[in-house]
Order: sequence, then structure tokens, then C-alpha cells
Amino acid sequence: MTAGTDVDGGRERYRGFPPILGPRPRILILGSLPSRASIEAGMYYGHPRNLFWTLMGELVGAGPDLPYEKRARILEARGIALWDVARLASRKASADASMRDVVPNGIPRLCRERRSLRTIFFNGAKAEELFERFVRPRLDAESLRLPGIRLPSTSPANASIPLDAKRRAWRRILDHLDGDASRTTKAPRRSPRA
Repeated sequence: MTAGTDVDGGRERYRGFPPILGPRPRILILGSLPSRASIEAGMYYGHPRNLFWTLMGELVGAGPDLPYEKRARILEARGIALWDVARLASRKASADASMRDVVPNGIPRLCRERRSLRTIFFNGAKAEELFERFVRPRLDAESLRLPGIRLPSTSPANASIPLDAKRRAWRRILDHLDGDASRTTKAPRRSPRA
């Protein structure tokens, strides 16, 4: 399904993007749902002030100066999968707080089919909240063992957290890419706060 919006009673109905997903991902970064700016740009985190690609540039070389397709290939090569919890939802503008009528993506299936996954990271509180509500109840026992870690949102709406603090928090993904992090017996009930 392609991303896009439809107007429905004063609220816009948003459809998300397919995942960025290589053959053996080690981490899955979940957002909530693409913003209007991302949909218009035709890419994840397409708002010019969203810090996601800036951070990916610093961490794995997939910075905003590169073409989008190249960034996606770098994520795949580094073992990073990228998706949103919601496949479809309605909301006012790009405000996650106003999300309604959420239809989740097939994350349980992705977790079952990609047993190389070691950790799930949430790009902000809303992604984690949606995961807990719509995805966790549908996970199999093996997938429930994946640690879940909330990171500060890269959205420009989350400007109260300084960039340096976001950088420190997001560096945690490197431990799960390059280290010996693996599936554990600890379920991602309450993720550590960054």
C-alpha cells in the first residue's frame, strides 16, 4: 500500500509506507505513522526538521545529504529495519495525539519471519504506546522476548529535548548492531526511558 491521505469528516486518513527491510535485520525501529510532510516527500521522516536522518548519518552514514534510496540501502546493510506501528489511521494534521481508527502493520508476522531481530526501538512514546496496545497482544512467545527500548522522538514537535541528549540516547542502537546483543528472556513490558 502506498502512503497517502484522504479527508474523512475533517480528519485526514493516513496510510503508511512499506517497511525498509533487509534480509537479516538485527534491530527494528518503529515510528507511529508518517507525517503529512513525510507523505508529501514520499519517504520516512521527510519533514526537513525531523532529526532521524541526521542521527542516522552520524551513527551509520545514512545522512540526509544522500539520496533517500541510498539511505534505505545503508540501513538494510547495517541490519536496521524501519517501519511504523500504524498502517492506517486518521488524525488532524500530523498530530500523533489525535490519532484514531488505528490499523496496525503486520509487525507480529515480521518478527516471526525475521528471527534475526534482536531489539525493537521506539521512535518516541506514541510508537511505544501503539505497539503495546495493538501489537504486543498478537506477538508469539519468541517475539515477546525481544527487548523494547523507547528513544526520544526525532520529531520537530519534540524540541524540548536537546539534540545532544537525543544523540546520546540514539547511540544505543549501535550496541545492538555491533555488540553481542541477542534475544533475551526479558519481555519489552516497560522500556527503559532515554
